[in-house]
Amino acid sequence: MQKLSLIIPILLSITFSLSAQSLEEINLTDAVTGKEVNVASQIKGKGLVLIFHSLGCPFAKMYEARLIALRSKYQNQGFTFMLVNPEVSQKEEDKTALRSYIDQSDINMSYLIDDSQALTKFFKVTKIPEVILLTPGAVVSYRGAIDNNPQAENAVSSNYLDKAMDSLLKGESPTPSQVRAVGCNVRTY
Repeated sequence: MQKLSLIIPILLSITFSLSAQSLEEINLTDAVTGKEVNVASQIKGKGLVLIFHSLGCPFAKMYEARLIALRSKYQNQGFTFMLVNPEVSQKEEDKTALRSYIDQSDINMSYLIDDSQALTKFFKVTKIPEVILLTPGAVVSYRGAIDNNPQAENAVSSNYLDKAMDSLLKGESPTPSQVRAVGCNVRTY
């Protein structure tokens, strides 16, 4: 009995240490280029905007034009934009679908495959689309919704992500730093 009480904590600590992962250890495949991308290494300039996305989520489709506008406005001001798909595999047909989406949508940004959901679980992302805005030092400066109206772009009254990036450009911390994302639930595996 005493041996069993010693073994259980050891097994639990091993399990926890194996599952704990740092951002520097997370590498995802870019569906466009086929290359492995270390997510932490992409945090440069003013910041990295990770947009959790899925081709099967209608909310993601509704934001397409707004994402293109945000990328156009902020990419030359020091922000890098990347889509992250936590619901697709490394199969060639899935990669082809993602490449086709990028080509047809004119979204023109890296599209990372998070097939093990390592990044999704690391940030505890639960919705699509949900945004994580990382600044140098891997600081989460903003997370959550892109704006306050996914269904009607012309009815948006609060551009949360836009405001967060403007704050960072002014050298200020974004306020609010978190807004609940609205959209499709992430299917976890």
